[in-house]
Amino acid sequence: MMRGNIAAKLYQAIGFQRWLAKTLNISDEAISPEKNIINGIIDDEDYITWLNEHPSALEFFKEMMKNAKGKRIVVFLDYDGTLSPIVSDPDSAFMSEPMRRAVSQVANRFPTAIITGRSRDKVYEFVKLDDVYYAGSHGMDIMGPPPPPQLNYSNGKYQTRALDKKGNGFTIFQPAREFLPAIEKMLNELEEKTHDIQGVMIEDNRFCISVHYRRVQEEDYRVLEEEVQSVLDKYPKFHLTRGKKVMEIRPSIKWNKGDAVEYLLDTLGFANSNDVLPLYIGDDRTDEDAFKVLRRRRQAYAIIVSRKPRETRASYSLRDPSEVLAFLTCLGKSSTE
Repeated sequence: MMRGNIAAKLYQAIGFQRWLAKTLNISDEAISPEKNIINGIIDDEDYITWLNEHPSALEFFKEMMKNAKGKRIVVFLDYDGTLSPIVSDPDSAFMSEPMRRAVSQVANRFPTAIITGRSRDKVYEFVKLDDVYYAGSHGMDIMGPPPPPQLNYSNGKYQTRALDKKGNGFTIFQPAREFLPAIEKMLNELEEKTHDIQGVMIEDNRFCISVHYRRVQEEDYRVLEEEVQSVLDKYPKFHLTRGKKVMEIRPSIKWNKGDAVEYLLDTLGFANSNDVLPLYIGDDRTDEDAFKVLRRRRQAYAIIVSRKPRETRASYSLRDPSEVLAFLTCLGKSSTE
């Protein structure tokens, strides 16, 4: 019975996504999963159990919006694997035009921020939307609104105020600014140490360093790991984290995507608000820090993007960026008055 119910819901979602594809004037294949993929899901007992614990945000969209009536929604989005597919070349993780339109439409209705491990400048190059706030380096480089006078993060030590092209004020908040000289040195050392390892890509993400090994041969991975660790050992104020085919070197400070969510909510004026409803969509382990923050709130939606069952603090799920597109399109057209 459970398998039948899941199958019915999945095929219902396919029908919705096909309607959405026609509405957006894009190919059906760009947004709908193949039938054999759906059959694979139906036969996956673990995924079925997991999906009952973390139901589809598309299936529950109307209920979610009903509960959001009278609330002020604030949207937070990861980038890679959420707004764009995971690709072998990190420099080619482009956002589709339908996704860009959907994010723009959401941002026109709700305060919207993209929180990513990429550098802030890099993700802006991908997204190219000026009505969105950007937090790069896992939240260690935030471009957001000027904080209210009563808020004083680190006595303003890490804040820089500036004006955008339209003359609107914004604030750059960089709590890891003092680590930049050491990061520059590590970048040079890593480039030198890994130069002969075919397929490795060292990415400068401003306040963290990403070592991508998706194209590295399996027999070379151990050597790469040892070289990265040998560099890291000389910098005790940094630590190593792991993501999808990537090792990341980050400053050892108490700041993550969850802190970035709280910072942006505060600077948007929702520090002590009872009518705000944060919504976060992400696929990465680092997004769990944001999900943790949202779980502490009684009113929040945490949505994990995953094709496989995995441990998560999120309450809802979406399978892939095509479902994220469908969800954001619905959100941009929804009524929460």
